[in-house]
Amino acid sequence: MDTIYTAEALATGGGRNGHVRTADGLIDTDVRIPKEMGGAGGAPNPELLFAAGYAACFHSALQSVARAQKITLGETSVGTRVGIGPNGQGGFGLSVELEVVIPDMPHDEAQALAEAAEKVCPYSNATRGNIETVVRVVED
Repeated sequence: MDTIYTAEALATGGGRNGHVRTADGLIDTDVRIPKEMGGAGGAPNPELLFAAGYAACFHSALQSVARAQKITLGETSVGTRVGIGPNGQGGFGLSVELEVVIPDMPHDEAQALAEAAEKVCPYSNATRGNIETVVRVVED
């Protein structure tokens, strides 16, 4: 792979109860374990950051696939839910639900477009076979 961009980040101060900062300073925030996992909450956590990144990346892939297929999209959106829980092997695993909204397109066509985007999205390619992922088209 010819790398065209590299993102750099550093975590300090205790992992899930610490601080993260990107080399360019665009992200510079405390992170906290969510209340649902027994933490204090009140700050981003790795799953929130992953969900935001995956949503943006998948949305870009959706638009790219549509352009390649010469499909004009209106206002679309991609929502993500990233779950975390015990993996049955003494550790934890993630699950992802991607909810794609493509107004004014028949459901079957929209689902096919979303599935094509799943094939090219870098996040999907990185997690395929490692994380249970569901891609579904939903109404606005």
